[in-house]
Amino acid sequence: MALSGMRGLSVFISDIRNSQNKEQERLRVDKELGHIRTRFKNEKGLTPYEKKKYVWKMLYIYMLGYDVDFGHMEAVSLISAPKYPEKQVGYIVTSSLLNENHDFLRLAINTVRNDIIGRNETFQCLALTLVGNIGGRDFAESLAPDVQKLLLSSSCRPLVRKKAALCLLRLFRKNPDVVNVDGWSDRMAQLLDERDLGVLTSSMSLFVALVSKDYDSYWSCLPKCVKVLERLARNQDIPQEYTYYGIPSPWLQVKTMRALQYFPSIEDPNTRRSLFEVLQRVLMGTDVVKNVNKNNASHAVLFEALALVMHLDAEKEMMSQCVALLGKFIAVREPNIRYLGLENMTRMLMVTDVQDIIKRHQAQIITSLKDPDISIRRRALDLLYGMCDVSNAKDIVEELLQYLATADFAMREELSLKAAILAEKFAPDLSWYVDVILQLIDKAGDFVSDDIWFRVVQFVTNNEDLQPYAALKAREYLDKPAIHETMVKVSAYLLGEYSHLLARRPGCSPKEIFAIIHDKLPTVSTPTIPILLSTYAKILMHSQPPDPELQNQIWAVFSKYESCIDVEIQQRAAEYFALSRKGAALVDILAEMPKFPERKSSLIKKAEDTEADTAEQSAIKLRAQQQTSSALTVTDQPTANGVPPEAQLGPVKMPRMSNEGHNAADQVLARSNGSATDLQASTPSQDLLGDLLSPLAIEGPPSAESERNPVSGPAIAADALALAPVGDQTNTVQLIGSIAERFHALCLKDSGVLYEDPYVQIGIKAEWRSHQGRLVLFLGNKNTAPLVSVQALMLAPSHLKLELSEVPQIIPPRAQVQCPLEVVNLRPSRDLAVLEFSYKFGTDLVNVKLRVPAVLNKFLQPIPVSAEEFFPQWRSLSGPPLKLQEVVRGVKPMPLMEMANLLNSFRLMVCPGLDPNTNNLVASTTFYSESTRAMLCLVRIETDPADRTQLRMTVATGDPALTYELKEFVKEQLISIPPASLAPQPVPQQAPPNPPIAQSDPGAMLAALL
Repeated sequence: MALSGMRGLSVFISDIRNSQNKEQERLRVDKELGHIRTRFKNEKGLTPYEKKKYVWKMLYIYMLGYDVDFGHMEAVSLISAPKYPEKQVGYIVTSSLLNENHDFLRLAINTVRNDIIGRNETFQCLALTLVGNIGGRDFAESLAPDVQKLLLSSSCRPLVRKKAALCLLRLFRKNPDVVNVDGWSDRMAQLLDERDLGVLTSSMSLFVALVSKDYDSYWSCLPKCVKVLERLARNQDIPQEYTYYGIPSPWLQVKTMRALQYFPSIEDPNTRRSLFEVLQRVLMGTDVVKNVNKNNASHAVLFEALALVMHLDAEKEMMSQCVALLGKFIAVREPNIRYLGLENMTRMLMVTDVQDIIKRHQAQIITSLKDPDISIRRRALDLLYGMCDVSNAKDIVEELLQYLATADFAMREELSLKAAILAEKFAPDLSWYVDVILQLIDKAGDFVSDDIWFRVVQFVTNNEDLQPYAALKAREYLDKPAIHETMVKVSAYLLGEYSHLLARRPGCSPKEIFAIIHDKLPTVSTPTIPILLSTYAKILMHSQPPDPELQNQIWAVFSKYESCIDVEIQQRAAEYFALSRKGAALVDILAEMPKFPERKSSLIKKAEDTEADTAEQSAIKLRAQQQTSSALTVTDQPTANGVPPEAQLGPVKMPRMSNEGHNAADQVLARSNGSATDLQASTPSQDLLGDLLSPLAIEGPPSAESERNPVSGPAIAADALALAPVGDQTNTVQLIGSIAERFHALCLKDSGVLYEDPYVQIGIKAEWRSHQGRLVLFLGNKNTAPLVSVQALMLAPSHLKLELSEVPQIIPPRAQVQCPLEVVNLRPSRDLAVLEFSYKFGTDLVNVKLRVPAVLNKFLQPIPVSAEEFFPQWRSLSGPPLKLQEVVRGVKPMPLMEMANLLNSFRLMVCPGLDPNTNNLVASTTFYSESTRAMLCLVRIETDPADRTQLRMTVATGDPALTYELKEFVKEQLISIPPASLAPQPVPQQAPPNPPIAQSDPGAMLAALL
């Protein structure tokens, strides 16, 4: 833009550039805007030169990022100026400051139309540029016919027609219902004969838009497109300015090939032959050279030609030539070219005739799995997955299993799923399939979804010949000193069903099988215990007549878990204990599981859904399906036990977080012909209040009730914070203990007292698994009169999905109510849920708002990381927003070991020896949510021995939101350390029943817990 002679504008720009800081710049801008506003108010005194100068200044201020909310009318009025300098600034500023719905644009339509239909080419170009940039509906209705005439006019210069084509393209894309293109086939054929490459390129862009909407009307244009490609391929009549690094107009070549892909086929043999000759020339003339710009242009043409070859289903010879060319690409050093080669070779898999040719490059593709660039590794994984069949499945799956040990955490979940799908889809025999899945679980247990091991169970159950082999392999894996919990599940299930087939083998007697499985019991989480209990019952059944010592050991386990708070464990233990006393009848009741009905695997369904995807979409869609699909669980079998859940379980049933394999207790009841009723009659009634008072049910708060200063825990949303302040809340009743301290204690442990006053005590027992949580709220009435008008409302932040069971309005005297609460973490956030609880006792109406300890660290799972795993992952997360660093001041001084204990208490596993500086700490963990699934998190803290009140913290994850939230969470804990955070007390495994509580002592319930 020409600014010569505008001294005021030049001075203003110099002042802005010379500003020392942002504040000084803002003051200068405000001063100038005030001056312009004052001058515009007295518009009669403005010369055209001054108005133009002020409008230029407004545009410059707008480009700096400041709002310009006045002067629009002055800018629009300049469009009608007779001279070019004023008209130019009017058009430029109007198209920059105003959008398509602005009222002032309607005032300019007539002026713009006059410029378009006028004879001044410069004004025509300005008007077309404005219309194309804004593209509003008003412009389309009023000006589209004039733009069409301009495009088809033979008297206009190519510069104007080129702009007219692009302007019409913009209007058609924005308003296809307004722009009338009926009968444009002949007109487009005429435009495609254009010799000027500028007009031809713009017209081809318009043609692509037209055929994308309706290709059937433009069949007559297809031979014209082929002639355009022939002209470019032979470099006929191509001006030098349209030749890019020796390539004739690569942009036009790409657009033309893309337009041809909208037509389903080419029937005319002459046209088809001419087109394939052009494509052959492109394939033969493309190679990798040192010049990056030339590579980019030639490869853009090449890959569009490959897409067209696949679309037209070319002859096998040309397909083979395409694969051979891509084989060269995946072997070069340039990573971008390797990526493009792998991506396009994956697309070539859609052509059935070339899969055998692609297999020749299998070794090079496997090498790409070890590439430093993760995007290349992903494309190589997609390609291996797509090219796998019966002939090479064994080699590819074994390579994937070897690669699994060193693969990035970000790829292990996808890698595990694909290896499992390939093993099932192309297994040469079922024993090999079992070997693969067990190796998969052993090497990547954290990243193996449940539906994978469910599928193994189904295969083994339905194939009798496979059962001894599977049981033997499971027994071998249990000999390892440390195995993943998923391996414990599948091994326990298989040995429970089929260990009797190994009875003659050394180390496989029922007593030895029980001992080796029982050794794993202390290491597993709550959801796995029901599977082990089912295994014990099966072992006892297979050892009939039972070994007295083995029987007593198993009975002791059942007896121990009969009082467990988890309803699934409690139900199974009680039922199995009762059933195991039936002697020989146990064999009939606990017979082997029947065969599953034949049905399609959910894993195969995922594979079929992803085969039609492009290389870019396959990994994303596969993971999304894994998150939302129904896993292949054997609970598809009907559980016709005929007994209501309440009758089976007793007073309270806790909702299940997920189904883990067979619901063995339900299957047993289905066979036992009414044994559940007998079991219910023989089970003594439970003392609900005693359940709350038992240390097994709830772990108490910190033992000291001394005065502590309440400190702020994790941040919560503004509305939730207003509902539940961090400090103790005032009410009409005297609280027992500190609400804030109780909340902070529950942030570190999974059981304890959340709230207590003279009338009621609210306890919590929780368990957390990946992104899900299962809590039970214990509402205990401590008095001899009922609590009435009881209400509990859960206020959930947007990142949590909460489901609280119905709370009864009346709690009887000296009774306890259990209210299950299910939690699902949708995405990373430090916001908290709030429980609004109210009740009435006599004349006292109590209403409290309590923060629920579903905090960020509950969805963390500590994971040890070796130096070989840590440093590549740390380097791959190169900077913001995935890696954030901050200097934290105001830290409470503490020894380094104490800080390490603090991090460990929040489920951040400190990994010693990774940082060579002994004053630094490195920690790792895995975060779970529905949006991120398993996400590795790395934390580094650098301390200053001379000043323990400050440190530098770096947090790195694969998700920007998670990185920020975790950094802020750790910072809050370091600045204000919650009470008792450094020494969380473990939940005792067993304890004698508590003594009765005197009714006259309102604090006795807390004392019993402590």
